[in-house]
Amino acid sequence: MDAHAGLTWHVAQWIVEQQARPLPAELDRHLRRMTLDAVAGMVASSVGPVTGAVARHARSLYPGDAVTAIGRGPASVLGACLVNGTSGHGIESDEGYTPGSMHPTSVVLPVVFALGESLGADAGRVRVAAAIGMELACRIAAAGHPATRDRHFHNTPLGGVFGAAAAAAVLRGLSVTETANALGIAGSHAGGLFEFLGGSAEIKRFHPGKAARDGIAAADLAASGLTGPTTVLEGVDGYFAAYAGAEWFPERVRGGLGEEWVLRKTYVKPYPCCRHLHGAIDGALELRREHGIDPASITAVRVGTFPIAARHSETDVDTILQAQLSLPYAVAVALTRGAVTLTDFGADARGDTAVRALADKVSVTVDPDADAAYPGGGRPARTTLELTGGRTCTTWVQHPYGEPANPLSDEALERKVRGLCEPVVGITATTELIDAVRAFDDLGFLAAVDRAIRAAAG
Repeated sequence: MDAHAGLTWHVAQWIVEQQARPLPAELDRHLRRMTLDAVAGMVASSVGPVTGAVARHARSLYPGDAVTAIGRGPASVLGACLVNGTSGHGIESDEGYTPGSMHPTSVVLPVVFALGESLGADAGRVRVAAAIGMELACRIAAAGHPATRDRHFHNTPLGGVFGAAAAAAVLRGLSVTETANALGIAGSHAGGLFEFLGGSAEIKRFHPGKAARDGIAAADLAASGLTGPTTVLEGVDGYFAAYAGAEWFPERVRGGLGEEWVLRKTYVKPYPCCRHLHGAIDGALELRREHGIDPASITAVRVGTFPIAARHSETDVDTILQAQLSLPYAVAVALTRGAVTLTDFGADARGDTAVRALADKVSVTVDPDADAAYPGGGRPARTTLELTGGRTCTTWVQHPYGEPANPLSDEALERKVRGLCEPVVGITATTELIDAVRAFDDLGFLAAVDRAIRAAAG
């Protein structure tokens, strides 16, 4: 088969042709919402120990001061990608795309921020590069999911590295051939194992930063003349063959490309924990609110959900990450406190004996209806409470709060952003950040919020 007739080449041609077209107005608006949500997560996470460890690594091996590592000062392009990508995924607050079970902003935005600053790129071109990169990341992740996850890979860095390479190719002005080579090179960087889940290893936070760094490297190597397989997606030894086997869907990449933006179907997280838990959290909050549940009256909680969510059934919450990935703990928090916020995953909150006792009463199983619906029909959960006296109450959540079918309003998103940023930089700097990102006239908000974070830290 002529390599130029294949899927990879088709994608490369789209990347080059699409950048000459203006973004649809609704997509541009959605992109600004995604950016605001993502930057807020970067701000909140930037002061944490995981970002601190990555920042030390970046300063050591990727020295430089050309661009901004949010909360960590001037950095090199690759160093900023590592830091901002880690922060973007650092507190489990980042948006995502349900059909691909991935988080495009935490991989692609660090790329366009770093290259945009270093090249002095026009803000409009930065937004176009971000949209193209995230669109491709979502499509590639969806084309292999759930087979990729069933094979133990983390879709965010796995498919995200192609989106990172695409965004970098746009900002570097690569030709179709160079872009196809960049995608081919990116395929050799794809990776990210889910083994972090059992041991609560913080490497999960680093995955998007790694993919962002590698995507820029792929585009730069292609611009320098290095070749990659221009059949990397569809080839017999290519990406989908390796990571999904026969269980992948090329039309999820190709279908409607350039006409329909799946990026508009990303969600916003209302709770800072694994998205697979949110349907059950919504159900618990609904039952608590509608039935006036006294947590002391609960004798058992049964959650039926789709298989990938059901894997998050551990009740050990010795670390923040364990708590953020524990469906029983999150449901117990919702039922006990009537809300799920970032502070609920801190050490003091995790030590609450009432919450821990209720979490031990939560059982998680696969629900056939939820299994049939995921991923194309939402992230469903059926939550049932058994109460003293033999009474039960049940609710079914098809689309968790924040999904396109159940969206957060602009006002709700702003409340989330303020809740994440104001404890770090205060009210005034948060307001300035919100206004600047909504305008997105330039990338000046990166250095401004970085200065505010470091000034507040003393």
